[in-house]
Amino acid sequence: MSDHSNTPGPNWRLANFLPYQLSIASNAVSDLIAERYRKRFGLKVTEWRVMAVLGDGENRACTQQALTQVTLMDKVAVNRACKVLEDRGLIRRVPNESDGRSHLLELTEEGASIHREVMPLALATERELFDGFEPEERAQFAELLERMHARAADLSRGS
Repeated sequence: MSDHSNTPGPNWRLANFLPYQLSIASNAVSDLIAERYRKRFGLKVTEWRVMAVLGDGENRACTQQALTQVTLMDKVAVNRACKVLEDRGLIRRVPNESDGRSHLLELTEEGASIHREVMPLALATERELFDGFEPEERAQFAELLERMHARAADLSRGS
């Protein structure tokens, strides 16, 4: 995989750099799924991510700041996606009882309906991506991704 030394040697290549590999893989998977619902629903990747989070059982209504934290997307991208979704009537702002300075965002009935249609498409694409993987490989892949995410979070906190 990657050379773990501090200075790149003469054989160092960007293609072998873990962050680059993760980004390329993530973008390829996101683009594949987005292509399948973009034409039908007119949603960009960032817009779908916001809808996916709001449609998730744990985040039925949350602040824009929380969306930024959960999706790890730039706050400008989240703001733009929320504006588009609100203008289209797919999400709405509701009062935040615990913090009068902010609003909670939630899916409208139309947004929830689209979410219910898109999720099976996204899950079917995930199954296609894992065709040829053994169940143990899928489990190991998920575990390794979780460990990498946890390690990156620890390092960013200074652990």
